[in-house]
Amino acid sequence: MRYMLIMQAPESMAVEQAGGVPPAEVFEAMGRYNHDLVEAGVLLAAEGLTPSAEGFVVTHDGESATVTDGPFTEAKELVAGFWILEVASREEAVQWARRCPIGPGVRLEVRRVGELAEFEGVAPTEVLDAEATLRRRIAEREAERHQS
Repeated sequence: MRYMLIMQAPESMAVEQAGGVPPAEVFEAMGRYNHDLVEAGVLLAAEGLTPSAEGFVVTHDGESATVTDGPFTEAKELVAGFWILEVASREEAVQWARRCPIGPGVRLEVRRVGELAEFEGVAPTEVLDAEATLRRRIAEREAERHQS
C-alpha cells in the first residue's frame, strides 16, 4: 500500500520567509532519511516544493475556473514537500513518518493513496478501464525515460 507524507510548515517557518535556504543540518538530516527510505526499498517519490510565490491556486465556481497567483499569505501552513512510500502496512508507514527529521512546529500529514481496485463497484467499468490504460501508459513512458 502507498502512503503520502505531506510536510507542512507554518508560514512563519517557511523557507521563503527564512531567507530562502535552510541550514546545512536540515539538508543533511533529510538526506540521511531519504537514503534510509531508498535502502529499505519503500521510497517511490520525494520532492521539495518551490516557494508559494511561484505557485497558483485554481478555484471553480461551477462554470469557469479562476487562477490566483501566489504567494499564499492567507495560509497558516504551507506544504513544503512530500514523500510517497510503498509499504506493507499502516504501521510501517507510521514508523517511517516518526523517523522523518521534521523540526518543532512542522507538521507531517500522512494519507494513504487510494488504489484503483477500491473504486470497483463504485465507478463505471469503462472509467476504471480507461484509468488502468492511462496508468499503464505512464509506467511505459517512465520506463522509456529511464532507458534513454
